[in-house]
Amino acid sequence: MMDVTIENFEAEVIAASMATPVLLDFWAPWCGPCKSLGPVLEKLEVAYAGRFKLVKVNSDDEQQLAQAFGIKSIPTCILMVGGKPVDGFMGALPEGKIREFLDKHLPDEEALLAQAAAEQAQEHLQAGDEHSARAALEQALAADPGNDDARFDLVKLLIGHGELAEAAALLAPAMARIPVPLRFEAQTQWLNALEFVTTDPRGQWELAQFDELIGQNKRDFETRFAKSRRLIAVGQWEAAMDELLEIIMRDKKWDAEAPRKTFVALLELMTPPKSNAQAADGKSAGGIELMGKAALEQDPLLAMIASYRRKLSMALN
Repeated sequence: MMDVTIENFEAEVIAASMATPVLLDFWAPWCGPCKSLGPVLEKLEVAYAGRFKLVKVNSDDEQQLAQAFGIKSIPTCILMVGGKPVDGFMGALPEGKIREFLDKHLPDEEALLAQAAAEQAQEHLQAGDEHSARAALEQALAADPGNDDARFDLVKLLIGHGELAEAAALLAPAMARIPVPLRFEAQTQWLNALEFVTTDPRGQWELAQFDELIGQNKRDFETRFAKSRRLIAVGQWEAAMDELLEIIMRDKKWDAEAPRKTFVALLELMTPPKSNAQAADGKSAGGIELMGKAALEQDPLLAMIASYRRKLSMALN
């Protein structure tokens, strides 16, 4: 348990809630029910062993925070997850009711174990230890099969090592969802390209062989698409997108829009993940500027991705 003010609210609540749910307890020294609720909350924070973080806000001293949350009476508790309020309750509820409230929102022990293993895997990856990273990711998925982050990272690792059958099996549960999550659709398109170069004779062609056929017929979409997959397999993703654009500009619907789907998949795979605290507009969940427009434009990768997004939009319109 800790006391929070407007000065440390961003760090101790907004940022902290990105990793662990934070329970805000708005109270005041003169409030009788607050005095009975406080010890119960502190007891539960210990009992839940890190599944949530308890912070207390003196609503008399921190009126700006109380107003921001629309506090009408105290005690009032607000649960923050991912930088945003998700639920709350008013009054000094009994311990059993508070447990029901917490259990409805907090991750279970399996999910926590999976999260810890996934975080450990990232540390191994940063250290270049892919063997240990794989073991940690497999542990994370075993503990929590619904951990999409671990599934995505493990599939990426398997594809990178050429273990395509294993990657496809791991992708299958995600691809069975409706709608299919975009990042798993993206990995499937990448996997399809790699499978193509190992099973189709054209997968071993030199690029000049594709260009010779395309030169004879600009609308030879089969050859263009095969060339794009060959380029994807050797890591020339920008060149692959250029080839896909040529198809899209001539026939948006060709082959059930496979070129467009592949193009979108490449953009998704190339786009670096946002930090937990960063929103789409370059600000933190609490509204703090993290990366301005000029900084985004100076990043060569982000600038390239933005350019290809514009090209696709123009080709489709």
